Amino acid sequence: MIIWSPLCAAALLFAVFAPLPAEAAPRSLGPVTQSSPREDGVDLRLARGARARISFVTPEVLRVRISPSGAPFEPDTASYALTESPPQAKAVLRRIGPQLLELRSASGTRVQIRRAPELQLSVFDSAGRLISADDPARPIVFDPQEGSVEATKRRDDYELYYGFGEKALPLSRHQQHLVMWNADVPDYAPGHDPSYQAIPFFIALHQGLSHGVFLNNSSRSWFDMGKTEPQRWRFGAARGELDYFVFTGGPERSPARVLQDYTALTGRGPLPPLWALGYQQSRWSYKTQDEVLRVAREFRQRQIPADVLYLDIDHMDGFRVFTWNPSTFPQPREMLGQLHAQGFRAVTIVDPGIKRDEGFAIYRSGREAGVFMRGADGQELHAKVWPGICAFPDFTSPAARDWFGQLYAAPLELGVDGFWNDMNEPGVFAPDGFNQPEISLGPQKTLPLDARHAGDGRPGDHARYHNVYGLQMARASFEGLRRLRPEQRPMVLTRAGAAGVQRYAAVWTGDNSPSWTHLALTIPMLSNLSISGVPFVGADVGGFMGSPSAELHSRWLQAAVLTPFFRTHSNDVSAPREPWAFGPEFERINRATIELRYRLLPYLYSLFEENERSGLPPLRPLWFNFPRDVRASLVDDQFLLGRDLLVAPVLREGERQRRVYFPAGEAWLDWWTGRRFEGGSEATVAAPLDRLPLFIRVGAAVPTQALLQHTGEMRAAPLALTVAWGRSGRSEVFQDAGEGYGYRRGAARRIGIRQDGQGLTLELDLPPNAGFQRLARLEILGLDRASPWRFDGQPLPAQKDETGRLRLELPAAADEGLHQLRLAH
Repeated sequence: MIIWSPLCAAALLFAVFAPLPAEAAPRSLGPVTQSSPREDGVDLRLARGARARISFVTPEVLRVRISPSGAPFEPDTASYALTESPPQAKAVLRRIGPQLLELRSASGTRVQIRRAPELQLSVFDSAGRLISADDPARPIVFDPQEGSVEATKRRDDYELYYGFGEKALPLSRHQQHLVMWNADVPDYAPGHDPSYQAIPFFIALHQGLSHGVFLNNSSRSWFDMGKTEPQRWRFGAARGELDYFVFTGGPERSPARVLQDYTALTGRGPLPPLWALGYQQSRWSYKTQDEVLRVAREFRQRQIPADVLYLDIDHMDGFRVFTWNPSTFPQPREMLGQLHAQGFRAVTIVDPGIKRDEGFAIYRSGREAGVFMRGADGQELHAKVWPGICAFPDFTSPAARDWFGQLYAAPLELGVDGFWNDMNEPGVFAPDGFNQPEISLGPQKTLPLDARHAGDGRPGDHARYHNVYGLQMARASFEGLRRLRPEQRPMVLTRAGAAGVQRYAAVWTGDNSPSWTHLALTIPMLSNLSISGVPFVGADVGGFMGSPSAELHSRWLQAAVLTPFFRTHSNDVSAPREPWAFGPEFERINRATIELRYRLLPYLYSLFEENERSGLPPLRPLWFNFPRDVRASLVDDQFLLGRDLLVAPVLREGERQRRVYFPAGEAWLDWWTGRRFEGGSEATVAAPLDRLPLFIRVGAAVPTQALLQHTGEMRAAPLALTVAWGRSGRSEVFQDAGEGYGYRRGAARRIGIRQDGQGLTLELDLPPNAGFQRLARLEILGLDRASPWRFDGQPLPAQKDETGRLRLELPAAADEGLHQLRLAH
C-alpha cells in the first residue's frame, strides 16, 4: 500500500471538513491521500472524502470510477447499459515519482496518476502515445449539495468526435455542446438538442488514430466538446458517480476496435428476422381494415416490393393499447390472415400510457399487480397522453416488465408480427388548464422528476431513470416476445432509447420534416447512431410532419433504400405517401428504387449477421473505414454500406449530377456503368432522377438476387455475385432460414469468395447447401474481355450486358464445394 504524507493529509482534511457555506460552490476533489493496489488497478481516497477506482476491464479498456461523496461504488448490476459486470484484466501499479503512480496493463497500455495538487490522469497506448489527459487547469469538480460532478480533458485543435446517439447536428461533434436527456421533439430543427436517444458514448479521431469514451451514468449528463473552450472538452452528470470507460482502440487505435470493445460491454444488435429488412409502409393512420387491405393489394398489383404494413394509434379502441377499434377494425384476425397470404407482415404501435379506465381490463390488471409508477406522494402517477389520463408501467421493475411483456400474447395470437414502441421518452401532453409557455423541452413534456421508480431494487426518482425509460420499455417488449415465441426473432422498433438499446430494438429518428434540409440531416444522424452501437437505424422517408414534393420523396427513397431500417411514414394531415401516389413516372422511379433494396438484401442481411458477431454496423461514415483519410473525416453526404458499397444520394433539389469523394486506399467502380474511380479523388457523376449514385469497392464480391416482391420469395430466388474485378480481396455471404435461432446451432452457410487480382482468379468456397439460395451467376464489373473463362478448368461462356457487366451462368452442380474461376490468357 502506498500512503501519502500523513501530516499533509491531516492538514488538508482539517480544511476540507470545516463547515460548508449555506450555498456551497462546486469543489475539486483535492489530492490523493491513500492508494490501495488491486489485481486490476488501484483504489484511491482523496482529501475531500471522495473515492476513486482506476482499473483495466481488458488490456485495452480502462475504467475510471469516482464517487464524489465517498459512498461505496454501485454494483455493476445498477447499470442498464452493461450486459453484465465487466471483466477484470491484470494490471501492475508502480511509483515513478514523489507524486506520480503508473498503472500498466499486459498490453503496455498505461495510466499515469498524478496525486497532487489534484488527482490527474493521463492515458497512453502501448506505443507510448498520449490518448487522453485530464486538464491540470480544470480539475474534477463536484457540487456537494446538488450532487453533480464534472471532469475536463485536454483537446487538440483538430481532434474530431462522433457518436452520442441521435443528434440533429453535423457529422463531427467537435465544438458542440450536447445534452443527454431523452426528449419528444417533433419537427426538430437542425442543431436542436437534445433528442429522442441519449447515448453518452463517442469515438474520437485525430491524425488517423481513435479512442472512445463512454459515460456510464443514466441521469442527465452533458458534453462540451470544445464549444466553450476549444482547447478543452468536458463532461459531467447531474448526479451519481463519474463512471467512464476509455477504449484505446487496440494497438492499431482503430475506430472499429473501439466500437467492438464498446459493444462487448453494452451488447450487440441481434440478427433481425429477414422480413424486417424489407420495405415498410406506414402512415398515421390507415384508419380502417379495408384501407389496409387496399394498400396491400395495390403493392402486389403494381408489383412494387414490400414486406410490412404499419397500424398507428387509430387502429385501437379509444387509443387503449393492445385493443382494436370494433367499428373500423372489426375482424383483425381475418385482416392479418389476408395480409400474410399476400406476403405481408403487420406491425402495431404500442405506447406506454395505459388509459385510466375502470372498464379497461389492462388498466385494472396493472393496478392490481402494482406495476404502475407512483408520484412523490406515493399515489399512482397519472399524466395525459392520447387516450386521456393514463397510468405508466414502471419498466425499471421486473414485475412490470413481465406484466407488460405478457400483454403481447393477444396480438401475437391474432397474427401481429412486430411492435412499435412510441411516446416512450416518456412523452406526455400538458395537463388540462396548463397556463405556462409550452416550451419544447419544458417539464410539461415528460413525467415529474420526483416520480418514483423501483430501479430493480435500487429505488430512485425519475430524474435518475428518465433516460432509460424507453430502453426498459423496449427490453420489456423484446423479452416478453422471446418468452412468448422463443423460436421467433422479435421485431421491436423504439423511438426512445439509451446505451444498450441495440440489444432490444431498431431505432428511427422520430418526427422529422419533409424538407431537403431534413433529408440531408439523415446521413449524419444515422451515421452517428450507427457508430454509437445501434445498427438497425433509419429515418421516416419523405419526412413525417407534412407532405414532400414528388422529387423530394423519390430522392428520399433513394437516400434511404440502403439504410438498415427502410420505412415510409407520415402524419395524419399529409398527402398520400405510397410509392405510386405521385403519378406514373414517379411510380416507375420509386419501384426501381425499392427493387434495388430487394436485389441487395442478401448483402444487407450478411452485414447484420456480421454485426451480431463483431459490433460493426451495416451503415458507416466514410472515416470509420478510412480513419487516416483526412478528407473522409468530414464527408457528411455519403455513407458506406459495409466495406464494399459507397452510397452518394442526391440531397439537393433539382440536381441531376453530384460531386462524390472516393476514400483513399481503394479503387471504386460505378455500380451502374463500371466506370473506375481511384481512391483519394473526387469526381462529378451523373445522377438522373431515376438513379442512386452507387459504387462498389474493387476487390469486393457483393451478393445480389433476382427480382421478387417480398422476402418470403427469397429462398427460391437464385443468388448472384457482383464482382468488382481488379484487386485482391475476400468476401463472405451469410445464409440461413431468415427466422429463428437455428443459425446459432449451425443451421447456416457461409459462402467464401477470394479474388486474386494479379492471378486473375476467383475462388468460391460453397459449403453444402441445406435448402439455401443457390449461387447461380457471376456478374463481373471492371473487365472488358468477355471470354475465354474457365470454371474448374472447363470453358465457361460469358456475355456482356447493356450495363457493361460480364454475366457467367454457373453450372447447377457448382453450388457446393471449392471452385476456381479463371480468366484465361
